Amino acid sequence: MDNDSGNDITHRGDDPLTRWLGTVQARSGDLAASEAKVVRLLLADPLFVGTSTTAQVAARAGVSAPSVVRAARAIGYDGFTELKLAIARARGTTGFFAPPAALTEHATTSDVVGSAVRTGHDALAALAGALDPAALDEAVAAVRRAGQVLVIGAGTSAAVAADAVFRLRGLGARAAGIADHESAMIAMRLLGPDDVVIAVSSTGRTSSTVGVADAACSAGATLIAITNQYGTPLAALADIALVVGGAPLPAQMAAAGSRLAHLVVVDALAAALALRDPDRRRRAEHAGIDLPNLS
Repeated sequence: MDNDSGNDITHRGDDPLTRWLGTVQARSGDLAASEAKVVRLLLADPLFVGTSTTAQVAARAGVSAPSVVRAARAIGYDGFTELKLAIARARGTTGFFAPPAALTEHATTSDVVGSAVRTGHDALAALAGALDPAALDEAVAAVRRAGQVLVIGAGTSAAVAADAVFRLRGLGARAAGIADHESAMIAMRLLGPDDVVIAVSSTGRTSSTVGVADAACSAGATLIAITNQYGTPLAALADIALVVGGAPLPAQMAAAGSRLAHLVVVDALAAALALRDPDRRRRAEHAGIDLPNLS
């Protein structure tokens, strides 16, 4: 692989990651040859370095694992782990599992609950104005005629994907979810024009989801995206985009509100599918005959 090939995250202009890379360049004027190779790779592809092991970085840079650690120390970090943490901070991913910035350490439990409720309310309000009914109709028609429906989602979107499989399977669809990335890639390559893939991603930029979705499109399957915004890589790939709108997703709480909106889209898809296809309603009744008393 070409060590000088960058990525979209590297070249987005004057963002925090670009500024941080500038500090790395400023510290890399007097490095040993092996350390310089590591730093060149870091500058070309910080996402790779930030998400890889020491051995993986060493292999791609063509150096030894100790050279990777020495390179990290040479540019001002205690070791490779601290370097990866700096990359994550520059990318903004360290805040994903943190509480919203509006909640201080003195926030009461009531404040926390209120913040979560407002996040969910805002996400559902955005959904009401953003979701295109015509796109939902297209998605229903695609699922109705599908030979099989595969549903994918990574991280927090995996829960939405699992819910979609459960709902669609109950309506007689040959629906399945594939959590393992490599298995998903193999499955996508075996699809055809009669198959449907539903890809769930809040940002529409999750690399593993976009990669699997791209493989599905290349195989000729119909791609339905459940995502937050138009203009993202996933929305651009999709044949049908079910866009929920909403605020950007800087933190976990925002992502939680996004999941609520995505679950509502899944509910709407399942309900519309049952209404448009009476045979599926009958199948759903049979699917539930052995369930325990839910009242």
